Amino acid sequence: MRRRAVATVHRRTLTAAVLGATGLLLVGCTAAGQAGGSGSGSGSKADEAVKVGLVYSRTGLLAAYGKQYRDGFMAGLDYATKGTGKADGHPVQVTEQDDAGDPGKAVSAAKNLIGKGYKVLAGTTDSGVALQMAPLAAQNKVLYVSGPAATDAVTGVNAYTFRSGRQSYQDILTAGTMLGDPKGKKVTVLAQDSTFGQANVAAVKAVLGAEGATVGSVLAPPSATDLTPFARQVKAGGPDLVFVAWAGATAPALWTALDQQGVLSAGKVVTGLAGTASYPVFGAAGAKVSFLAHYFPGAGGGNAVEKAMLDGVGKEGGTPDLFSTDGFTAAQMIVRAVEEGGATDTGAMAKALEGWSFDGVKGEQRIRAEDHALLQPMFTAKLRGTGAAAKPELVSTEPADAVAPPAKPSAG
Repeated sequence: MRRRAVATVHRRTLTAAVLGATGLLLVGCTAAGQAGGSGSGSGSKADEAVKVGLVYSRTGLLAAYGKQYRDGFMAGLDYATKGTGKADGHPVQVTEQDDAGDPGKAVSAAKNLIGKGYKVLAGTTDSGVALQMAPLAAQNKVLYVSGPAATDAVTGVNAYTFRSGRQSYQDILTAGTMLGDPKGKKVTVLAQDSTFGQANVAAVKAVLGAEGATVGSVLAPPSATDLTPFARQVKAGGPDLVFVAWAGATAPALWTALDQQGVLSAGKVVTGLAGTASYPVFGAAGAKVSFLAHYFPGAGGGNAVEKAMLDGVGKEGGTPDLFSTDGFTAAQMIVRAVEEGGATDTGAMAKALEGWSFDGVKGEQRIRAEDHALLQPMFTAKLRGTGAAAKPELVSTEPADAVAPPAKPSAG
C-alpha cells in the first residue's frame, strides 16, 4: 500500500522546482559552446575504433566521486566486452579528460574531442557540467552518457543525452517510502540556506507535498557553527519526517546537535547515504538515522553483474563505492549502443539504447524510451557501528517502477 501511494506521483507533471533540484550535486551555470562538424556518419569498417571521451572530475571538489566513476567505467568496459576491449569488433578507445568540476573546462575538453572525431562522450560527476555538456552533444550529434550528476533537468533534455545514474526525483521518492502515505503528514526539510538547500526544499514540496504532505523547512546560514538552535526548531515543529540535506564541514556538529536535542528519537529522520568516507561523520547518531541510498557495495544482493563490478574494480586497485555503479553502467550502455547501432551512426546508437532493459549492478534497469530516464531500484539502509567501523546495512529495495520519475518527453 505504501508503494502505491508513492507511485501515484509518477503521473504528475514534473514542476520547475523539481527540475532545479540537485540532490547531492549542485547545478552551476556556464554557457555551452559548439564544436564544428557532425557527430553522425554513415557506415564503418568492421575494425574501426570507437573513440570515447571520458570527461569527469579527476581533480577538484568531486575528485573522489570522479575516481569511483572512472574505476567503475573501466571495470564495466571489461565486463561488457568480455575482456576483449571491443564492441561488435570495434576497438573501444577511451581518452580521459579532467573537467575539475568546471563546466567551462568540460565544454572545452568536449569540443576538442568532438573536433578530433570522437562520437561518444561520457562522464560528468557534477550537475552543472552535465547541463552544459548535454546541449553540446545535441548540437554536434554525438552520444552523451552522463554519470553521477543528479539534476532532473538532464532527463529528456535531447535525443542524444542519456544518464547512467539516478536523478534527484528518485532520491525524494525513496525518502517518501519511509513516510508511508504522505497525506496529512508533516515533513520538515532541514538544510542550509543556499541554492543546494533551497532546491531540496522545492523538490520535497513538489513530490511529497503534491501527495498531501505539509512540507516546511528549517534553513540555517551556511556559516553557522552552533546548530543547536536549528535542531530545537525542528524538534518543536513535531514533524513526522525530517529530510536532511546538508553539505560541508559542519555535518558532524549537525548530527550531534540533532541527537542531543532528541530529534533522532522523536520521529523518522532521513538523509542520503553518500560515499564510504562520509560514514564516520554521523558518529553515534548514525544508528538512529534512516538513509536513502543510490548504491553501496552489496546493495545489489551479490548478483552476477554486481560481483563482476566489485571484482573488476578491486582487481585494478580501486575501492567500489557510491558511484562505481554509474561508471559500470555507462560502459554497458556504450557497448550496447555500438553493438546494436554501429560505430559511427550516433542516431542509431541512441535508438539502440531507448527502451533497453538490462541486468545492472543494482539489478534490472531500463532506459525509458520517451525521455531516457534510467529506471532503477533504489535502496534504504541503516548504518551499523561508528567511526571507521561504520557499515551500511540494507533495509529495503524499492522497485524501479515505484521510484520512477514522471515521464518527460524529450525536447528533441
